[in-house]
Amino acid sequence: MGEHTTGITIDDVRVSAFTVPTDAPEADGTLAWKSTTMVLAEIEAGGHTGIGYTYAHEAAGIIIKNTLGPALIGKEVSDIPGLTRSMTACIRNNGNCGLAMMAVSAADIALWDLKARILNVPLVTLLGAAKDGLLLYGSGGFTTYTTFQLESQLAGWAADGLQYVKIKIGSHPAQDTDRVKAARNAIGKDVGLFVDANGAFTCKEALALAADFDTYNVSWFEEPVISDDLAGLNFIRKHAPARMSIAAGEYGYNLPYFRAMLEHQAVDILQGDATRCGGITGFLKAGYLCEAFNIPYSSHCAPAVHLHAAMALPSFYVAEYFHDHVRIENLFFEGIPRPTNGVLTPDLSLPGLGLIPKYDEMDKHRI
Repeated sequence: MGEHTTGITIDDVRVSAFTVPTDAPEADGTLAWKSTTMVLAEIEAGGHTGIGYTYAHEAAGIIIKNTLGPALIGKEVSDIPGLTRSMTACIRNNGNCGLAMMAVSAADIALWDLKARILNVPLVTLLGAAKDGLLLYGSGGFTTYTTFQLESQLAGWAADGLQYVKIKIGSHPAQDTDRVKAARNAIGKDVGLFVDANGAFTCKEALALAADFDTYNVSWFEEPVISDDLAGLNFIRKHAPARMSIAAGEYGYNLPYFRAMLEHQAVDILQGDATRCGGITGFLKAGYLCEAFNIPYSSHCAPAVHLHAAMALPSFYVAEYFHDHVRIENLFFEGIPRPTNGVLTPDLSLPGLGLIPKYDEMDKHRI
């Protein structure tokens, strides 16, 4: 085992982008898509390479290459929060959110992976484990799916032992209650059922549907209104059925955003995404905020990135096992763990995130 990273400086920063077609047309309450793009950052130091990525437009890669990379080369690996603070300063004029922060996020993840690889320890060991594994919910059920596709996907997750599943709603509101009914029938009474509107509704529309969904024991309503509408989220949270948690936060890019959401009592469960909110560094900070506010924390998408960091947080509740990202991460990397009884655990024999790029497969999708 390595002893320290002091004095080890960054030699190179590389960036790539890949676009992978979906296996079927996909849509949610406010968006439709047929492909997913991953921007990959690779950072070299001390004979090791750390990897990090974000699911963003390829323009995020230009920011990594032209702005963040030059600011990192020659710097010591040891002080990652300091490096991430410097990168955030570099994007000041582009705004500390959106694509620019997603670029910072990918680089920050790569730095944490790199440091753990140099020390030859799993990232969760470097961070300090608070949990033994990661509780998951299967996430898909796109509004473009037929009833058969919806039922087959959800029933498959339930058969595999996942304790919770989530479907998209909002594209065709008149059909949503029937889709929720079909979902409940597919998974039985013992599996938790979540819905995600991606901000498709007004407050009154969302509450009317929440009452219908309560018949089918929906226990999680995500982004019933747009996540910037904190007053609206608070209103829905106060008036929704008591057993239905309101979740949001996946579009948070910085700590003030998460603090505002918590201070406004906008959510029962806060969501964070390390590929957007400043990498592992930002994801951990948001998790500590949740602990201070006594609010459960959940990760958005990218389960392979969140596994180690989420296990280091006492406030962490459940992780999104998102269909698209699970498929891409298994396609692009060796070392992806498989869930057992709805829980994901890392391979502690592998350093860092435990991910080994499959470059031959990646090259088929390079842009």
